[in-house]
Amino acid sequence: MELREIEIFLTLAEELHFGRTAERLHVTPSRVSHVIKKQERRIGSPLFERTSRTVRLTALGEELRDELLPAHQRIRSALERATVQGRAMEGELRIGYTTPWCAELLLRAGDAFRSQYSGWSVRAREIPFTDPYGSLQRGEVHAQIAEFPVLEPGIVTGPVLFREPKALMLPADHPLARASTVSLEDLADVPMIRLELDTIRSKAAVETHFPQRTPMGRSIPRGPSCSSWYEIPVMVAAGFGASIVAARAAEYHARPGITFVPFSDAPTLDYGVLLPAAGTAPLVEPFVDLLRTHAAGAPLPAREGRLRR
Repeated sequence: MELREIEIFLTLAEELHFGRTAERLHVTPSRVSHVIKKQERRIGSPLFERTSRTVRLTALGEELRDELLPAHQRIRSALERATVQGRAMEGELRIGYTTPWCAELLLRAGDAFRSQYSGWSVRAREIPFTDPYGSLQRGEVHAQIAEFPVLEPGIVTGPVLFREPKALMLPADHPLARASTVSLEDLADVPMIRLELDTIRSKAAVETHFPQRTPMGRSIPRGPSCSSWYEIPVMVAAGFGASIVAARAAEYHARPGITFVPFSDAPTLDYGVLLPAAGTAPLVEPFVDLLRTHAAGAPLPAREGRLRR
């Protein structure tokens, strides 16, 4: 099995979707299908179970993935280190982030990256919510950790790094603040403070963060708009409305007058890697691998907050 074929197999094992696998590897879905069928003929047994809607690994496919993945990562790291030594002995990666917990993951991966690639540095850059993708589209950062979903020109999505439960950030004196959990239907009973996000073209992204209706179709009252996320906790504490946040926000943004109540039925808020569609800079791929490794490891340190459970 050639290295490229191994890469196609491992990417499909992660994505479980032929189209997304082809997009990540810059090949056609038919190429992915051809390589997988070739591998299965050589092995003599299916590696994936395919239906019209789903793709799943077989038991043999899972075993092969688990055995190939560590070796593939070592090969890629060795090739990247050799490439760096052959082309340049030093450089800088600029990586964007949108939340403090993304920044902490980025910095941990940056420490590991610098120990592997002497002479290289990692610069973390906070991305404003009012211009969430411009820095990546303009080439000011090489990659970005951000909230999914993202569907923007010039940007491709990499792997999901972690999934966060959602909470409702409420005024401490609001009736819902006394509840142990809230539901998406409760959003009809409190104005939602919004960000001015005209730069986001994806309706799915806006609906994920600032829905206009509950799952039952009830209208969600619209509160005041803000130009910066850091204005939202101030507005909530002043009683102007509520905001949907990652539950981890309680560890970083607690303040008097605010309570964070977890949702009982909301989907997770997923954070992943964004990359330029035109291609990645040197060493971005091994840095993304380090992000995935550290995201899958020990949880980020918790801070004291006011999350009701």
